[in-house]
Amino acid sequence: MPPLVLKGITVDFPFTPYECQKDYMNKVIECLQNKVNGVLESPTGTGKTMCLLCATLAWRNYFKDTISARKIAEKMGGAELFPNTPMASWGTAATDGETTTYYTDIPKIIYASRTHSQLTQVINELKNTSYRPKVCVLGSREQLCINPEVMRQESNHIKVHMCRAKISTRSCMFYNNVEEKSTDKDLVNSILDVEDLVKAGNKQRVCPYYLSRSLKQQADIIFMPYNYLLDPKSRRAHNIELKGAVIIFDEAHNVEKMCEESTSFDLTPYDLASAIDAVDKLLAEQAKEAGRGDVSEDFNVESLNAGLKLDITTIAKIKQILLDLEMAIDSYEVPGDKGITKPGSFIFELFQRAHLTFDTKTAIFEALEQITGYLAGKPGIFMNTTGLQKLADIIQLVFCIDSQEEGKGANIPPNMKPNTTQFKVHIHKDTSYHKKKLNTDVWNSSSSKKQGNVLSYWCFSPGFSMQELVRQGVRSIILTSGTLSPMSSFTSEMQIPFPVCLENPHVIQNDQIFVSIIDRGPDSVQLSSAFDRRFVPENMTSLGNTVVNLSRVVPHGLLVFFPSYPVMDKTLEFWRANGHADRIENIKPMFVEPRGKGTFTEIIHGYYDKVNDSKSKGGSFFAVCRGKASEGLDFADTYGRGVIITGLPFPPRMDPRVILKMQYLDEMSRKKTPGVQYLSGQNWYKQQASRAVNQAIGRVIRHREDYGAIFLCDHRFKSIDARAQLPSWVRPYVRTYDNFGNMVRDVAQFFRVAQKLRPPPEMTPGKGSCVGAVRSADPHCASARPCSSSQGFNQGGFAQKAKVLDSHVPSLKKRRLNECGGSEGNGMASLCIEYETEMEAGRRRPVGLLDALEHSDHRHGEDQGQAGEERANRFSTLSLQYDKRMEDELRGGKRKIKVVQERKTAITADITPEEGKAGKAKIFLAVMKKSLSQMNFQRVMAALQAYKQTDDLDKLLAEAADLFTGDTNTHSLLRGFYQFIRPHHKKLFDEKCVELTGLGCGYKPGHSLSKEEKEMLMLSGEIETHQTRQHSSSLQLSNFDLNPIKHPWDFLDEQVRSIETPPRNLQDLKDLLLTSWCQIPQHNFRGLVESMPRRVRAVLAAKGGQTQY
Repeated sequence: MPPLVLKGITVDFPFTPYECQKDYMNKVIECLQNKVNGVLESPTGTGKTMCLLCATLAWRNYFKDTISARKIAEKMGGAELFPNTPMASWGTAATDGETTTYYTDIPKIIYASRTHSQLTQVINELKNTSYRPKVCVLGSREQLCINPEVMRQESNHIKVHMCRAKISTRSCMFYNNVEEKSTDKDLVNSILDVEDLVKAGNKQRVCPYYLSRSLKQQADIIFMPYNYLLDPKSRRAHNIELKGAVIIFDEAHNVEKMCEESTSFDLTPYDLASAIDAVDKLLAEQAKEAGRGDVSEDFNVESLNAGLKLDITTIAKIKQILLDLEMAIDSYEVPGDKGITKPGSFIFELFQRAHLTFDTKTAIFEALEQITGYLAGKPGIFMNTTGLQKLADIIQLVFCIDSQEEGKGANIPPNMKPNTTQFKVHIHKDTSYHKKKLNTDVWNSSSSKKQGNVLSYWCFSPGFSMQELVRQGVRSIILTSGTLSPMSSFTSEMQIPFPVCLENPHVIQNDQIFVSIIDRGPDSVQLSSAFDRRFVPENMTSLGNTVVNLSRVVPHGLLVFFPSYPVMDKTLEFWRANGHADRIENIKPMFVEPRGKGTFTEIIHGYYDKVNDSKSKGGSFFAVCRGKASEGLDFADTYGRGVIITGLPFPPRMDPRVILKMQYLDEMSRKKTPGVQYLSGQNWYKQQASRAVNQAIGRVIRHREDYGAIFLCDHRFKSIDARAQLPSWVRPYVRTYDNFGNMVRDVAQFFRVAQKLRPPPEMTPGKGSCVGAVRSADPHCASARPCSSSQGFNQGGFAQKAKVLDSHVPSLKKRRLNECGGSEGNGMASLCIEYETEMEAGRRRPVGLLDALEHSDHRHGEDQGQAGEERANRFSTLSLQYDKRMEDELRGGKRKIKVVQERKTAITADITPEEGKAGKAKIFLAVMKKSLSQMNFQRVMAALQAYKQTDDLDKLLAEAADLFTGDTNTHSLLRGFYQFIRPHHKKLFDEKCVELTGLGCGYKPGHSLSKEEKEMLMLSGEIETHQTRQHSSSLQLSNFDLNPIKHPWDFLDEQVRSIETPPRNLQDLKDLLLTSWCQIPQHNFRGLVESMPRRVRAVLAAKGGQTQY
């Protein structure tokens, strides 16, 4: 393509740029040339990251070339290098006419984003450009350390102190190689992300953490999470030099919150108590050591314990300081739940009561660091040092002053008054007291007898951190994101000038987006999430009917965002009780965002699976604004065809921090500082809701060929102010309707047209991590990232790492089980779902022999270079495993082979009805959970719990029949409930299963016997006669002499499932099977021979037909 020249600078852009991309790069270059700050908004899918990298690196190269040209001109003694080009034209824009410019003045580029996963995506984008700068990525020891001993530590600050101890004694072999390897061209000139850096460290036996710090010195562009820049402690720890640097904050919609949180803290009674406890134990230990022998008065503990250079008197003083601080905080009587609020400068008055001042801060900080380091590296019982580390961090934060002031000997709080005006001190009761208690002695504290106070020191101006960056002498600060609207509030909060602003349009066409404000539901009830209306039954009913109707017309994936978790929980509870949830479930199975992180991945995978299921109408995902799904998850293409915003997510109005923030803004607005503009507290409150809405809206329409619908379901969106706060690319398409039916008609027509014009994205196999990636039709867009690896990249796909939630869109394939090797499976086991992600394939163990065979075939295909080999998803395997065990149960039990730990001998034992019950139940529940949506699974579990408590079979049958009889594929799940049914109900349940599904559960009279009745029969000897009679009337296939093939197979299956590492290839599997075969008990094979006549006679009698064998 022809060279792209913007503002006199040639930009090597890999594609023909759109106009909005040219505008974006022009603004970036304008910021860099004029040494000014900029706020740039460009929607996701417009190629923002590629534009940002190319424009910045092109300008930097131009700046470098300008210096070179000037140096050459100086050496030529005034002679013109190019007679037709005046020397004055060389680089005036880049170097601003500076006469003394050196190569050391070339600005470093600091590229910061919220998480390392986002930085990994940016680095992959950089690999796809022609630019090859020297790159460094900074991370924590937790991410980069490869020393096994340090990695074993659970707490991050303990890792830090252990690492420092090893460095000081040069006992870390990886660190000792850093100096030698830091000049290795392969490391210096390669573009490495965190994962690549760790791989290189393991390969070359060099510490990735200190290697990255070494590479930082010569890097042209440095990548880091933006808390490394905004947190003054992290900035000092990583020795980040800012003078003359260009700082880029990508995904900057979170910068405002991060600025405030990085300079705030909450000190709880538990923090102080744990710190006192740790110091007290150290003091007792040192006193005991000192008492063991003759020690002089001025003895140093270093002689007894290397690494701790504190005497007992100093340790005792530290303990007393902590006790005084605890007493000072608890001395304030807090009225009710409101708390006490003081100005920011009050923090110094409070700390002075504990003898913590500008004069003593350095000595106390160093003592706390020494104690923490000593206890962290101490072998034996784990010592909780989190409180000590938190106090050390607080001292750094509170007494953080400019080096110039510190050099003047600033000793009194007045020097800090300009800073503390943006802070408030808040003291309130500790509501978590009942959860955390420590055993402390009388000297320690009286806090264990009463509820303590929490000391909060809150920053209310993001400008505090931004102004600190400006004071460090940065050249330019660029804030960019897909969602920064409303821009006016964003820039005013930062408290630094932003002469350059841009709100870019999207690259989509009119027929790719549908936006509607729905102020009334289908029943004409006004929709509102206001505090006094959100839980009114009529409002929740109308909202439920709205979601049901939209579920019918929106294809594939539907996202529903609520203002908060309490609102979502209560609304869903109402919908479940009144039938709305069932109606949604029948159209699009429901998946609900959990509060914690533990099950989030599992639930989002379930949603993706349902959307990809060709038999279903898609899925619905219910989440909250500002939650995990709204912040960084990519719902491109079919995963997010529609998004419903159920209300305006205002911050909690009665939260003390929100109240104080609004009061602070109102106070600053009244002062009317010249040249500084503040929002009012009410405007800030409104715009926080708007920004959260905009972030949720940004989950859909992720690239040029994507399309989707946005529904704003609250009458307050109709106001001019609310509409004005929407993103600029959304505002032109907003429609309002007087009639709900007309809106449904139009959105149905919109999707019919869109599906004809833009067919679903093609699923194409690629290489490496891009196998099965969705191929985008447009290479310009951010979502259409070429697939990259350390060797190169493939232009046919885009990089998506399955382990990263922030960018995770799974590539799935599905096919019938009978296509997987010709099996004629049915029911739940008829579907194989392939997860085409390298990480998942490497991590997952085979759960059975069949799975291991397929896994081994897959690995063998990879070894032969045959990409695209498929393996069954765990769902299929669990289904087969459960079906098999259910058949065993119905046939009358089986034998269990138990393998001892050394795997040298095998012990066989008969299973009793009670043995293995938990295992079978666990498998059944796992299969059921995979087969049902999250909501329906919870319904089933609730029904089982109710049956357990009330013994009401009719209610359980009604719930189970409603869920499992509609689809023949789920009939086996209904029959699987047989194992949970109490003996006196088993016969009735069996009859009901025959009536509902046509098949019974294998009921026998003995199943109706309770445990007590069986024991009585056993004592009387009748049970033996009963079992013998039953055995003679019906031959049981579970006996090894009648079905000898079955148990060797079971034994091999057990062996494969029990190994820690799956077979890597067919040879490994063969070796494992041969070893396991030799361990099968000999009487199994004797049974095979002895039963041969009976089996042959049965086959002959059946004339080739099926037999019981």
